[in-house]
Amino acid sequence: MDLRKIKKLIELVEESGIAELEVRDGDEAIRIARPGGMATPVALQPAAPALQPAPPSRGSAAAVVAAPMAGTFYAASAPEAERFVRVGDRVEVGQVVCIIESMKMMNEITAEHAGVCSEILVDNGQAVESGQALIALG
Repeated sequence: MDLRKIKKLIELVEESGIAELEVRDGDEAIRIARPGGMATPVALQPAAPALQPAPPSRGSAAAVVAAPMAGTFYAASAPEAERFVRVGDRVEVGQVVCIIESMKMMNEITAEHAGVCSEILVDNGQAVESGQALIALG
């Protein structure tokens, strides 16, 4: 592996707060671990949409769009841009509903089911955890 790539991987581990990273490229492999195993919980999942049944306290919501990864929630593609979804909007299958920035990558989160946005459960720019409910669909 190239030394520049290794340095970049080390920087990503430090910035993300994960405890350990292992990368394989063909027959080469590298494992980077933080000293003392100190880490911020980060789930290594694909940026696919996640829909989970609404918690019992949500009452009228049929499902919630949940964060498939830890990161920062953004309701629009840019600060001055129109929000992807507002309360009362009809959401269609495959529609982008938000962006989660994780490890300096912008991941579009799409809906797997159609519904009406009944509530946006997090604030723009808020840090979210993997599995956290983001948008309630009714």
